[in-house]
Amino acid sequence: MNMKQDLDHQQQPQPQPQPQPGDHDSDQDLPIQSRLRRGLDQQQQLQPADHGSDQDVPLQPQRRPRGFAAAVAAGGGSAVAKGRKEREKEKERTKLRERHRRAITSRMLAGLRQYGNFLLPARADMNDVLAALAREAGWIVEPDGTTYRPSPAPASSIPAAPPPPPPTQLAPFPIRSSDSPLSATSLKNCSIKASLDSQAALLRIDESLSPTSFDSIVVAERDIKSEKYANASPINSPDCVGHDQLMRESADHKANYAGTSYVPVYAVLTSDIINSYCQLVNPEAVRQELRHLKSLSIDGVVVGCWWGIVEGWSPCKYNWSGYRELFTILREFELKLQVVMAFHENGGNGSGDMPISLPKWVLEIGKDNQDIFFTDREGRRNTECLSWGIDKERVLKGRTGIEVCYDFMRSFRTEFGDLFEEGFISAIEIGLGASGELKYPSFPERMGWRYPGIGEFQCYDKYMQKNLRLAAQARGHLFWARGPDNAGHYNSRPDETGFFCDKGDYDSYYGRFFLHWYAQTLIDHADQILSLTNLALEGTEIIAKIPAIYWWYRTASHAAELTAGFHNPTNQDGYASIFNMLKKHSVTIKFMCCGPQASMQENEEALADAEALSWQVLNTAWESGLRVAAQSTLPCPVRETYTKILEIAKPRNDPDRHLLSFFTYQQQLSPIIIQREMFHSDLDNFIKCMHGEASNDVQG
Repeated sequence: MNMKQDLDHQQQPQPQPQPQPGDHDSDQDLPIQSRLRRGLDQQQQLQPADHGSDQDVPLQPQRRPRGFAAAVAAGGGSAVAKGRKEREKEKERTKLRERHRRAITSRMLAGLRQYGNFLLPARADMNDVLAALAREAGWIVEPDGTTYRPSPAPASSIPAAPPPPPPTQLAPFPIRSSDSPLSATSLKNCSIKASLDSQAALLRIDESLSPTSFDSIVVAERDIKSEKYANASPINSPDCVGHDQLMRESADHKANYAGTSYVPVYAVLTSDIINSYCQLVNPEAVRQELRHLKSLSIDGVVVGCWWGIVEGWSPCKYNWSGYRELFTILREFELKLQVVMAFHENGGNGSGDMPISLPKWVLEIGKDNQDIFFTDREGRRNTECLSWGIDKERVLKGRTGIEVCYDFMRSFRTEFGDLFEEGFISAIEIGLGASGELKYPSFPERMGWRYPGIGEFQCYDKYMQKNLRLAAQARGHLFWARGPDNAGHYNSRPDETGFFCDKGDYDSYYGRFFLHWYAQTLIDHADQILSLTNLALEGTEIIAKIPAIYWWYRTASHAAELTAGFHNPTNQDGYASIFNMLKKHSVTIKFMCCGPQASMQENEEALADAEALSWQVLNTAWESGLRVAAQSTLPCPVRETYTKILEIAKPRNDPDRHLLSFFTYQQQLSPIIIQREMFHSDLDNFIKCMHGEASNDVQG
């Protein structure tokens, strides 16, 4: 029985072993269809029949890591951190390239609008530029971009060529007469022309112009811009001089401001009419000067109310008696009044005015705590104004730097409430820094600064250093809590320093962090002051003064602007963030028009460009929706200065028809100047042009 069962068991077919996934020897002899079918059967066998059961599921063979994953497995977190840093660096480089490209595009568009009379839209791009250039060359550009040359007319229908126009018709826009010296603009245009001629093979625009070739023009322009001022100046070129003179000859006939919009003109009264005891020094002399201003049709005057005089002797003890007497005289002549809240000292930078210090009790505090003043790297204290580091520090007899300004403005509003109700006080200008301008005191002549020095950073008092340390700690780099150690001294040139030179540390990670903190401190100070100003002087027009720091403007770093608190290198707009803050407070900006602080040769050596800076500041302010005014830095402008001011006040080539809200003129009380017939005539004609009542004959 047992034997029979064993025989039956041997006769039954034995199950064949299933091939394993890795068994490839038996598969090589099968057709490809059978191998595919067997692979599908094996996958079905590997999948569990019941997903809810607890049976073990065979694991798929793992793939070997490759590339970045293999590097991570081999090197750990260090490779990940290295890759992340590389990506961050590449992002920063991409941002810098994009900023540089936008800066070049912006300057090209500005130059085409200002000097070429191209009516480009506000948000123009390269398509608009190409279309304008093509139309200028006589081509036809359709709205859809189709561009072609006009069909030539038959030979029989071509009229005879008209006689050439006289030379006076060559100028597309007015400038000035031929017998006056060359301007900075003409020199710049001549230099550009010579550089372009030397690159004629690259930059010639002809019938084969295409977007690709225009890209090469932009690249070539970058190289030319960097070499433009290193080459010999072609000032003596006959083409440059002749063209400049011909254009300026026609200016005398076209500079007609009759019928243009009315721009009010204010005169600044000197500070010596009120003494340190807040007494009006010579009322009769003031009346005589006001009669003269009234005869010139001046709209109003600007009077500085000095913190060092009104609250000069004791904290919270305000004496407005001299200003009350002065304002009473001004009402007799029916002149408008603008008042300056002056929280800085006067006469410390060679202005020639009566010296006015900060309040005596503040100076006494400064003897024991010198860190309430701005401090340079060498530890020298600048008493021109209080450090912004104490804006929130109660170091002034229990008050902060912001609170003493607020109390001063509130006292003024209470004392002269009747004049506010009458509308006699038209606007209040708030002193926000050195010289009453929104800037650091980076150019102190008492410290030895002379034009065109780059100045020094003013951030080394203990309160500013504390704020810098907090900012560096928040950034995660506490070792950045220091000022630059290679930024030179007051009279250095940018190329003499490791921080401001081309490709210097100003554009490094640390440099951008420090400059952003330095500029943001300026913005925060103005923001806090103006917030309290709107509380103390509600319903009054508020003015903030913006300086004109135009030397070293044609360098990449804009070193002088950086030390003054404006983070405005070539690849960044340092004024947009400031103007956005001012727009929040509905502030009118007053831009300081540039006077000739040096000769033309010295300005060229300093790579100064006052016109380019004015163009950037004014257009950025207008684009931000701000009201814009201007003030002359010269107490006695010459004729050419009048013409430049008129072109700023009423730009004739501006498609948006921007105008200055008003213009402020630095007036002197000197009888010698008043009695000069030529000066009186020029000033009278200038004011009439601002009022839209006369043509510009000041160059006569």
